[in-house]
Amino acid sequence: MTDPVVFSTHALHPRAAEALAGAGRLVVASAIDKATLARESRGADVLVVRAPLPPELFADAPRLRAAVRHGAGLDMIPVEAATRAGVLVANVPGANAGTVAEHVIWCAIALLRRFRRVDRDLRSQGWLAGRAHAESGGDLGGRTLGIVGMGNIGTRVAAIARHGFGLDVIANSRRPESLPEGVRFVGVDDLVAEADVIVLCCPLTPETTGLISRERIGRMKPGAILVNVSRGPVIDDDALVDALRAGRIGGAALDVFTTQPLPSDHPYFGFDNVILTPHMAGITEESMLRMGLGAVEQTLQILAGELPSNLCNPEAVARYRQRFPA
Repeated sequence: MTDPVVFSTHALHPRAAEALAGAGRLVVASAIDKATLARESRGADVLVVRAPLPPELFADAPRLRAAVRHGAGLDMIPVEAATRAGVLVANVPGANAGTVAEHVIWCAIALLRRFRRVDRDLRSQGWLAGRAHAESGGDLGGRTLGIVGMGNIGTRVAAIARHGFGLDVIANSRRPESLPEGVRFVGVDDLVAEADVIVLCCPLTPETTGLISRERIGRMKPGAILVNVSRGPVIDDDALVDALRAGRIGGAALDVFTTQPLPSDHPYFGFDNVILTPHMAGITEESMLRMGLGAVEQTLQILAGELPSNLCNPEAVARYRQRFPA
């Protein structure tokens, strides 16, 4: 019998790949476009996912047992198609939550202290030109931070904000009863109106698509800043661009976009008070190791005939057991 094939859309951290050795043969995609992923993953037993998968991939995959997300968000996996095919879906929740939370705080401080302007003018015009921006900068402490989405990431952001910087934290969550002590629940309309720093870390769902609408951007304080580590479609891009052009808000830090990669001619590139990062808020050496080891742990459970400990579609189990009897 041939070794199981573990097909990964991206290379794994070396220690994660080492942990997989002996249990399966690791194959890494040559490219991450959907046609290549569908073609090269045929014959795989488990997929490790860091790029969007096409639904049709699951229609002709007789050996495929599971798709394991290298991270938490499931929007890259067409879960319904996987479930219909009897393919398990698993993830690694919380593995990069602290990393993303650090990114959020870094972005907020960089925007408040006018870092892009300071750095640009210091380099191009000299010491005094850079220093001239200092008095228009602001402290993070003493402000109100509003979090939309209180999963692992939102909870870590709240902890750092409250205990590290003494911020007043308000939040919106699908489960208000689960908010940490000291975090006040508010509706989204009130949150965008009250917060000095608005952090988006909710999952992308039909309900959150377009959540930060033109009307809600209009409710924001004139100096408020918006940090998005959720998914791009949560924000109405045209409305945000208009607000930035009009100087209606203090700035934005965007790690995710409706179209990725972000087109080089996008208006966001034209603003000094916008920090852009290429969907990397959760990526560091340490987080890649944690996510890689977590994905391998789920994979090893599946290859051993067990259900993954972080199973995300239990409704697929009956069909899965028909395909792969225990």
